[in-house]
Amino acid sequence: MVLKAEKQGESRLDWLKWSITIALLLAGLVGNHYYSEISMPLRVLGWFAVFVISGFVAATTQKGKWTIQFFRDSRMELRKVVWPTREETIQTTLVVAAMVSILALILWGMDGALVWLIGWLTGQRG
Repeated sequence: MVLKAEKQGESRLDWLKWSITIALLLAGLVGNHYYSEISMPLRVLGWFAVFVISGFVAATTQKGKWTIQFFRDSRMELRKVVWPTREETIQTTLVVAAMVSILALILWGMDGALVWLIGWLTGQRG
């Protein structure tokens, strides 16, 4: 019961945290326009700071925590993938290239035959 009350308290504050995040991003946008005479590297550094702070605030929300956990799980699953060797990749690429070339020749031949047939049927071929 206590956990549910804590979750409700967190979710009630989520709208405030998202509002702060959006306000920070808007302030960064306005600040970037207002200080346009300052050099670009300093403004980029300011944007980076705004993104880090707003990202931190957004990460404390339920959706932010869920997103962080999703990326952690995705990274763990990515580590489990057995990637093909260089030789397997080259062989597969060559097979795909050969099949695409063969299919292109077949379609080119069919197109030529259909153009000839339509020309013959319509009397446009002398």
